[in-house]
Amino acid sequence: MPRRVPRSLGLAAVAASALVAAGCGAGGLPKGGDAGTGKQLFVQQCGGCHTLADAGTRGTIGPNLDDAFGPGRAQGFKDSTIAAIVAGQIRYPNKEKMTTVGALMPANLVKGQDVSSVADYVARVAGVPVQGGGGGGKVTAKGGKQIFLTAGCTSCHTLADAGSHGTVGPNLDQAKPSKALVVTRVTNGKGAMPSFKGKLTSQQIQAVAQYVSSIAGK
Repeated sequence: MPRRVPRSLGLAAVAASALVAAGCGAGGLPKGGDAGTGKQLFVQQCGGCHTLADAGTRGTIGPNLDDAFGPGRAQGFKDSTIAAIVAGQIRYPNKEKMTTVGALMPANLVKGQDVSSVADYVARVAGVPVQGGGGGGKVTAKGGKQIFLTAGCTSCHTLADAGSHGTVGPNLDQAKPSKALVVTRVTNGKGAMPSFKGKLTSQQIQAVAQYVSSIAGK
């Protein structure tokens, strides 16, 4: 009986074959990306949905990227191949619903040179053990705005003060939620939004709720 291939790795392998064969079929292999910029963009735009140890993100809506690319890396996937897969998925996301919440990844969360930066960053770190404790721990409490940025809220929500333009969740500038409502949603989740209970401390949840409720719409 054939050995079952993990779904995440299977998707990655199919995407890799298609991209390598087509060369420019997904907009070309990414070149000239800046990994430092890519990490910042990943945390802001992708971290709310994906787990990636080096970025310190623990999103559960989309695939765990360490799990998705770790086996392939062990089998000899080159960084350039992983970068091509990531770039292709940013430009043309898989149309299958992500996990059980039924959310779909929007296309072009980043564009232009930023695609190369994010793809280059993910290709360098996905599935690579984090050194010295790295970013795999809980988000450090550094004020509500910093938590909003590093916890991945920007990938799903629009909030002018944070420079975010996410469209998966409500536009917070328009919704202007109360602190109590933000606490409830961050703690328990709703719909496509996962619960952050156990990922953020109660103090961190209070801090991000205070930040959002005090700045939304201003």
